[in-house]
Amino acid sequence: MRAEDLDAVAALEVSAYEFPWTRTIFADCLRAGYDCIVLGDGQVVIGYGVLSAAAGEAHVLNVCVAPLLHGKGHGRRIVRRLIDLARWQRVERIYLEVRPSNTRAIGLYQSIGFNEFGRRPNYYPARRGREDAIVMAMELLHEP
Repeated sequence: MRAEDLDAVAALEVSAYEFPWTRTIFADCLRAGYDCIVLGDGQVVIGYGVLSAAAGEAHVLNVCVAPLLHGKGHGRRIVRRLIDLARWQRVERIYLEVRPSNTRAIGLYQSIGFNEFGRRPNYYPARRGREDAIVMAMELLHEP
């Protein structure tokens, strides 16, 4: 992800989520040096992911695929790339939060090797107040 991708990324975020991140949040992630990636189809951004890594741990902060392209393996490609980036940084454990209502994402994360680690009560904004977050984690084993 580059600065010139931010408008497309922010537009995709708005199309995919009821409570989207702002363009400024993505810009801040770039400035902070987070691993921010885009998945493109030609010149069109069809997905992206954001990963923060420090002190032997990583956190998947955002993963998104254009809603009309769900179910085609794009989310899996993005998450696997984020895991590769975490391994490259010698991360031992990678975390993420997901809404319990997002069963498709939960299934994807479980199929890749994430396991439920805990819950964060009232973590996400929701139409009727707040929604908990399922915290998932995956141990990353490294070659000796």
